[in-house]
Amino acid sequence: MGFFDFMTEDIAIDLGTANTLIIHNDKVVVDSPSIVAIDRTSNKVIAVGKDASQMQGKTHEDIKTIRPLKDGVIADFQASEYMIREMIKSIPGIKKKLFTPSLRMVICIPSGITEVEKRAVRDSAEHANAKEIYMIQEPMAAAIGIGIDVTQPKGNMIIDIGGGTTEVAVIALGGIVSDKSIKIAGDVFTNDISYYMRTQHNLYVGERTAERIKIEIGSAVPELENPPEPMNVQGRDLLTGKPKQITITYQEIAKSLDKSILRVEDAVMEALSSTPPELSADIYNTGIYLAGGGSMLRGLDRRISKKTELPVFIAEDPLRAVVRGTGIALKNIDKFNFLLK
Repeated sequence: MGFFDFMTEDIAIDLGTANTLIIHNDKVVVDSPSIVAIDRTSNKVIAVGKDASQMQGKTHEDIKTIRPLKDGVIADFQASEYMIREMIKSIPGIKKKLFTPSLRMVICIPSGITEVEKRAVRDSAEHANAKEIYMIQEPMAAAIGIGIDVTQPKGNMIIDIGGGTTEVAVIALGGIVSDKSIKIAGDVFTNDISYYMRTQHNLYVGERTAERIKIEIGSAVPELENPPEPMNVQGRDLLTGKPKQITITYQEIAKSLDKSILRVEDAVMEALSSTPPELSADIYNTGIYLAGGGSMLRGLDRRISKKTELPVFIAEDPLRAVVRGTGIALKNIDKFNFLLK
């Protein structure tokens, strides 16, 4: 134990396309949308996270809102660096310190990430005062967060549906045996809903409204046991240009999401078809685990179960499964060292 160890803080980050979560001292201290608002004239960042999210779709020409991450990787380097730094600064345990502590970070990354994209994540973390940086793959972090013992010689299948990517992985002996990463996830579902509203109802809705529709009445199947109430949606009429309100049902949303969910199902089937037979036998007995915000879509577990003919379980608090796993890996860094890149 070095003399300066007391000046080092450990944090675990789930750097997501839609939300960024940070764990410090075993607690989720930051859970915030991955959005930054920038003043175009001075190029200065004026808001990060929830404050920037409220500005989305409502800005004038001098302010623009940016989502620094696209498809699970950094798309805007400067904005992401600033966002990470501001979110770390807002951690209560670090905010009170007289000196800025150096950080030991475990960051979770998509399994299909390239070396260049990894480098961008590492550079962003270094600029945010990280001295030690470890990376863990999302499906592995989700498995640990769900409570699976990933070191066992036993196959487990995880589907992590985030904002930018869907990660499908078969895990055994602390490694990913077969995986499939596709860029069809929460953001694509939101775009599908916007497109459906435009083409079927001539109603132009913003990203935030489409997101709200997805959360409130989104469904993967056209028949639900406990269906949500129809929802009133306001937007701009594309024919007259006037504000307009319509009522939509969950069946319509299920129809609009059908093609994208088919692609998620295809990715699951592909990962299953490249799984060694001994592990397939394990998965037959254990079933499939769903994590990530996208897994909360009504009826998605039923639909995947019907397609694969396997039991499908949704993780407890699926939004935080990945960051929980990242936090556990950080806390037991010696035990999980072989997983960290």
